[in-house]
Amino acid sequence: MDVDVVRRAPLFQALDDESASALQAEMTRTRMERGDVLFREGDPGDSLYVIAEGKIKLGRTSQDGRENLVAVLGPGEMFGELSLFDPGPRTMTATAVAETQLFGLKHESLSTILTGRPDVSKTLLQALAQRLRRTNAHLADLVFTDVPGRVAKALLDLSERFGRPVEGGVLVSHDLTQEELAQLVGASRETVNKALADFATRGWLRLEARAVLLMDVDRLKRRAR
Repeated sequence: MDVDVVRRAPLFQALDDESASALQAEMTRTRMERGDVLFREGDPGDSLYVIAEGKIKLGRTSQDGRENLVAVLGPGEMFGELSLFDPGPRTMTATAVAETQLFGLKHESLSTILTGRPDVSKTLLQALAQRLRRTNAHLADLVFTDVPGRVAKALLDLSERFGRPVEGGVLVSHDLTQEELAQLVGASRETVNKALADFATRGWLRLEARAVLLMDVDRLKRRAR
């Protein structure tokens, strides 16, 4: 595991090497398999987490059982910090979508750090503000953008974090099922599959098992607007 990946998280950005090492020593490691649930919506929140390896999906479930996938996070990203500033139950369920390793920090330990290091509080608040911006953009897309446009935008967003250049394009190993991808876009599986099939027919992408090869990123960007 690359320790530098963990230290990319906003929690560490305001710390020097010595302080970062001391903080990491207080963190506990958790290893998860695909499908393992770290916490559920409504559970008490007492820790934040940094992803060292793998991917975590954050989602909510309606009273009638429908699921909405809010975000997919990968190495270097952080979640669970909201309850530090607004104590209360978890607002989402966190589930591993691949073999995943996390570093967890209890809020008691973090509070001690924040008392003496207000610069850390600033980086955490900046991270929360960025997440709020993404949430606002996602809500606007649900209102103003059609499903194919949302699919294109979701694939581009996943490619920025999980894509790697290969012969023929950008391979995005997102580890999501078709149903999970539909939940991320906020549409039915059938409608999302239709959009993906159309993109494939046009030669913009090729579907793989829990992955997609983006072959014409420029076309996808234009479709996402």
